Amino acid sequence: MEPEVAAILALAIYLTAAIGLVVRSIRRCRDGWGVWILYCIQRLYGGLIFRWRCNNGPCPLPAQGGGLVIANHRSPVDPMMVWTNHHLRGDATSQSRDIRVAGFLTASEYCDVPGMRWLTRTMRSIPVERDGHDMAPTREALRRLKNGELVGLFPEGGINWGTRLRSANPGVAFLALKGRVPVYPVFIHNAPQPVTSMVAPFIHRCRVRVTYGEPIDLSKFHGMKTTPELLNEVTNLIMSRLAETGGVDYTPVGMEDEEGADRRIVPDTRQKSRTA
Repeated sequence: MEPEVAAILALAIYLTAAIGLVVRSIRRCRDGWGVWILYCIQRLYGGLIFRWRCNNGPCPLPAQGGGLVIANHRSPVDPMMVWTNHHLRGDATSQSRDIRVAGFLTASEYCDVPGMRWLTRTMRSIPVERDGHDMAPTREALRRLKNGELVGLFPEGGINWGTRLRSANPGVAFLALKGRVPVYPVFIHNAPQPVTSMVAPFIHRCRVRVTYGEPIDLSKFHGMKTTPELLNEVTNLIMSRLAETGGVDYTPVGMEDEEGADRRIVPDTRQKSRTA
C-alpha cells in the first residue's frame, strides 16, 4: 500500500472513530443534544473566561437518582458554575459519566427574555414568579425529585451582595423533605457580580472557585409532621452546612434584621470542605 493511501486511510479511521465517540456521547446525554452542545461550550467558556477550578476534588453529585443541589447566589453566572464539573464523577457503584443537568428554579422574567427562552428550556429551568403565590413550580420541582432528577435552588433567593449567607426561605427544607432526597451543597467563590448590568458578569474575566460539601442526609426527619418549626430547623441545618462549605457565616431563620438588611460581615476564614 502506498504511504499516501495508508495515511489517508488512517486519518479516515481516526475521524470515523472521533465522530462515533461524539455521537455516542450525544446519545447518552439523557437531557438531549441541546444540553450536550451547551455543556461543551460551557467547558471551554468557563475555563477561558472564569478560569474555573474546583477546590476539593471531584463533584459528588450522583450519576443516578434524585437530589436537591443548593448554592450561594452572588451572580447570574452561578448556574453555569455549578454545572461545569458535575458529570466527571458518578456513584461509586456506577460507571456512568453521563451529563446530567440540574434544572434550577429561575425567576420567570429571565425565562421570557428573547434569546433566553431556548437556553432556559434546554437547561430545564423551572420558572418561578417572584411574588411566591404560584405553587406550580414547587409541584414541578417535587415531581422531578421523585422521578430521580436533579433540581437546583439558590435558597437565598435573589443575588446576595454581602459576604455572609442570608436567611433562606424554608421552601428549601420543604422540597428536600417532601422529595426525600439528599441535599448537595455547592459554594461558589468569586463569581462576578452585576455591578453595571446583568450581562457584564458573563464577559468579566476572573478566577471562580467551587467547593463541594458532603451530601446532607435528612432521612431522620422523614415521617415527621411538616410544621413551621421543623421546616425552620431543617432550613438552618441545610444553610449552616452550605456556610460551613464556603467558610462563611450564616444568618439563621428568625434572626434577620427587622428591615431585612444585608449585613456585610467579614466571613469566617476557616475553610471546612469535603476531602477529595
